[in-house]
Amino acid sequence: MTELFGTLSDGTEVHRWTLERAGTRVRVLTYGGIVQSVEVPDREGRAADVVLGFDGLDGYLRYPEPFLGALVGRYANRIAGARFTLDGHTYALAPNNGPNSLHGGDHGFDKRVWEAEPVPHGVRLSRVSPHGEEGFPGRLEVSATYTLDASGALRIAYEAVTDAPTVVNLTNHSYFDLGGGTGTAGHVLRLAASRYTPVDADLIPAGEPADVTGSRFDFRTARRAGTGYDHNFVLDKGVTDTPEEVAELHDPASGRLLTVATTEPGLQVYTADHLGDPFAPGAGIALETQHFPDSPNRPEFPSTELRPGGVYRSETVYAFGVRG
Repeated sequence: MTELFGTLSDGTEVHRWTLERAGTRVRVLTYGGIVQSVEVPDREGRAADVVLGFDGLDGYLRYPEPFLGALVGRYANRIAGARFTLDGHTYALAPNNGPNSLHGGDHGFDKRVWEAEPVPHGVRLSRVSPHGEEGFPGRLEVSATYTLDASGALRIAYEAVTDAPTVVNLTNHSYFDLGGGTGTAGHVLRLAASRYTPVDADLIPAGEPADVTGSRFDFRTARRAGTGYDHNFVLDKGVTDTPEEVAELHDPASGRLLTVATTEPGLQVYTADHLGDPFAPGAGIALETQHFPDSPNRPEFPSTELRPGGVYRSETVYAFGVRG
């Protein structure tokens, strides 16, 4: 089902698509590819929205900085110094996070209106990012397909092709609150990650990935998520052709359970400590499946390069259930 959600100042219409299957209801906007809501039941069968979002378009326009539920690109996370070199040419990007580029720049994919078409049990969003958009090279044809499977899991599949060498790193930036509005203080997190990337004061990777053993970054055994995280975790599985389970988030109070499976090698965990008005810090936890931050400047990291003739593919599955 699709409906008009709002209109931008230039007259462009924004539509909302509602997907419903097996007890899960998801609403997706053509503006920013935003996952506006995800409604799933608790252990008593009571449904609630478990992602942060706004009821109207004005909220997203007024508060763009948290990237609530957005499709982030061309490059999710940070690129140091808002520049990178590819094939001997240095590309200057928009420095929208101190000296660095964050989540695609000032006017990234999260602030674009996408074309939409129905697919079985879902919707496919697509757009063309022209050469030079936010400083990135190459004309990029990109799509993101949102579907619900037979179990009610939300699957997001990304694809992109380019006419010139470029870099691509896409993710969804939903903030999860499995209590449906109670906050995440009691949430329990488990990650299949034996290493993480330490960062400097600007949240740029500093040095090589570090072992989590004996540190506050060790979530290999489920424990309270806590606060103070905006870090990339190096997933033990690496890059895979099909999604593999890498994370589990549980709210003991409601019983709701989220598992995340992905093809990506990294997972950015952000406990929303700096989330501001109209939300409170810690109101949600973002689990951003992606390649590592600053990979274009770190050849030892898994590559984010895409060249003509190649196809960028990435897939993440968010599955919902209950426990005890």
